[in-house]
Amino acid sequence: MFDTLIRDGTVVNADGLGRGDIGIAAGKVAAIIAPGEAAEARTVVDASGCFVLPGLVDAHAHLRDPGLTHKEDFSSGTHAAALGGVTTVLDMPTDEPWTATAEQLADKMALAGNRIHVDVGLQAVVSRDLSLIPRLLDLAPVSFELFTADVPDAFLFATLDAVAEALKALAGAETLIGISPGDQSILTGSSERDRSGTIAAFLDSRPSLAEANGIARALVAAASTEARIHVRQINSELGVETWTRLRGIADASVETTPQNLFFTAGDYETQGANLKASPPLRSPQDVDALRAALGASLIDIVASDHAPHAPNEKAARYAAFADIPGGMPGLQTLLPTMLRLVDDGLIALPDLVRMCSRNPAERFGLGRRKGRIAAGYDADLLILDPRRSGIIANAEQVSRAGYTPFDGWTVKARLAGVFLRGREIVREGRLVGPAQGKIVTRES
Repeated sequence: MFDTLIRDGTVVNADGLGRGDIGIAAGKVAAIIAPGEAAEARTVVDASGCFVLPGLVDAHAHLRDPGLTHKEDFSSGTHAAALGGVTTVLDMPTDEPWTATAEQLADKMALAGNRIHVDVGLQAVVSRDLSLIPRLLDLAPVSFELFTADVPDAFLFATLDAVAEALKALAGAETLIGISPGDQSILTGSSERDRSGTIAAFLDSRPSLAEANGIARALVAAASTEARIHVRQINSELGVETWTRLRGIADASVETTPQNLFFTAGDYETQGANLKASPPLRSPQDVDALRAALGASLIDIVASDHAPHAPNEKAARYAAFADIPGGMPGLQTLLPTMLRLVDDGLIALPDLVRMCSRNPAERFGLGRRKGRIAAGYDADLLILDPRRSGIIANAEQVSRAGYTPFDGWTVKARLAGVFLRGREIVREGRLVGPAQGKIVTRES
């Protein structure tokens, strides 16, 4: 007997879709059986007319806990994730303090405790003290994050030599290194040339040239050290071209974000601080190139870069546009914005699952339990009803940011239910039951 049986839905995986009933036992998918086949279960869920997807795995989010909890915390951030169909959040290490030592990583794991509504994997930062890496590896973070620009000196790897040395320190380890592409020399030079503090000055300080050079440097360094890398969000035509030409030389993957697929730098004039983040938004031509790459399966992962700030922080007056705290919420809107791309005909539902479930799970060391609907995998499931439309609204956002840049957008489907390891956690847009998330670590 199954614990739960999800009947009459269309099962969507990265490799396609088909009708099937999903039997769940002990938090796992126990079997996928033919529609209507006799089976007993303690609970039967009617999914007729609906799609059933694996829960999303957001590979790039900032939950702000510890130290920055006025912006977000484990509870509020994973609440937003659950309502958005993200059942696994991979949390970046840029909190206060940055997660740079084994002690800090262990403390962060303990801090999450019973406060998380979905599963969370933690990422560690590579600091200039490379001797810290072995003990961090013992705790199996889902990735190590390496920064090449616009961060404190203790975490800055500004040259090819520095990047290569850091990757050498991780050579042979069963891990992934996330690299944010940038160029500190361009950032510094531009800031010295133009101190006006305008939006144009901000854009000039982080041009597509910096992104492209950061991508090339990451790939060449990875090829020379045989490291496994993941290039963080790209959003320029030149960056896409660089990635397309060089990606075959290394074991590498790449991501972008929904905001980079919809907004341009021109939108700063209307949304201003609410859209300010890094990398900056770019031209319509860049957006077209990025969308074309997505449609051509050249982008491996789409993640939210959920990076909320308190409303008063975004609303304050700053001497320069660059000084506005960078980032915006995105966990609750990752699925709806990806569904907009489905509505646009740019991708299909299996593509959504590939980029937001299977690929991030496999790339970040969770591929034997997350990212697909198959026997033996965690029963992290979304029931999506295409017969009902949904509206993204500021009033529905539970992140402490209190807004979404996608306010008012309509999506031609509605998330009816979310299951985490076989237990229903969201029903019709509301949490059901207490926090049931767990800390997940990289598979060996």
